[in-house]
Amino acid sequence: MAAPLRHFLQFKDFSREELEHLFVRSGIIKARFKGYEPYHPLADRTLAMIFEKSSTRTRLSFEAGMHQLGGSAIYLNTRDTQLGRGEPVEDAAEVISRMVDIVMIRTFEQDIIERFAAHSRVPVINGLTNEYHPCQILADLFTYIEHRGPIQGKTVAWVGDSNNMCNTWLQAAEVLDFNVHVSTPPGYEVEAERAGLFGTDHFEAFADPMDACRDADLVTTDVWTSMGFEAENEARMKAFADWQVDAEMMRVARPDALFMHCLPAHRGEEVAAEVIDGVQSVVWDEAENRLHTQKALMEFLILGRVET
Repeated sequence: MAAPLRHFLQFKDFSREELEHLFVRSGIIKARFKGYEPYHPLADRTLAMIFEKSSTRTRLSFEAGMHQLGGSAIYLNTRDTQLGRGEPVEDAAEVISRMVDIVMIRTFEQDIIERFAAHSRVPVINGLTNEYHPCQILADLFTYIEHRGPIQGKTVAWVGDSNNMCNTWLQAAEVLDFNVHVSTPPGYEVEAERAGLFGTDHFEAFADPMDACRDADLVTTDVWTSMGFEAENEARMKAFADWQVDAEMMRVARPDALFMHCLPAHRGEEVAAEVIDGVQSVVWDEAENRLHTQKALMEFLILGRVET
């Protein structure tokens, strides 16, 4: 029996209890995968993957994940569909959602995915928008839990641009009760409304990135110029020059602090090579965990709570 219709468009769409369930399921599904134990709960189910932005990890993790769960995945690039020729998003949603069981969309404005979901008969997953990247933060949190245990009460330092990743970390902190220290260059500060914050109890801004990293349990960053902002690249290179996560920043964090980056990374820009390739970095585990957390997410959205 299908689960009630739910979407995952922002991190705050799920409750703390639901997210904790997903982390448990991610661990079980990952262990089965590592043990070569077949698990096909989504046999005969189909995922449509709609891409307006280019991707490596998102496409691979969703496509491989759906196959590993026994289903199939169909790749659709908007350039090759009627969406690229002006078909209304609402019309596309009505048609596509009658032919598949779940949809993942990677696009620009959040409004596009919200409009699609409003006209969809099946669950819709945000694979990335300009505003949010909930699937990545789901994987990041699972990676932290794997390495260090519960994140409740811990401190995450975000250094760099207040982009879709930063916005989603801030939402996650509200739902899961941890703290985020944000340091951005002047002019790139967090916009609370755009971040979709409930409040500010779990968020603190720092002018100096060293202060943001002090005693942090996790230090994380992203590229200085996200997709869709390439015209600003030259200005951003200058503005962000002092916001590279380097060994000095990691030294003021807690001794067992982890480093994360959603990738792709530019060594020598937002992160020093010695950090991303160092012993505190868990970026490869983080990348792999997109696969396992998204399998748990698709299982939950299609089947509801699975306890086995």
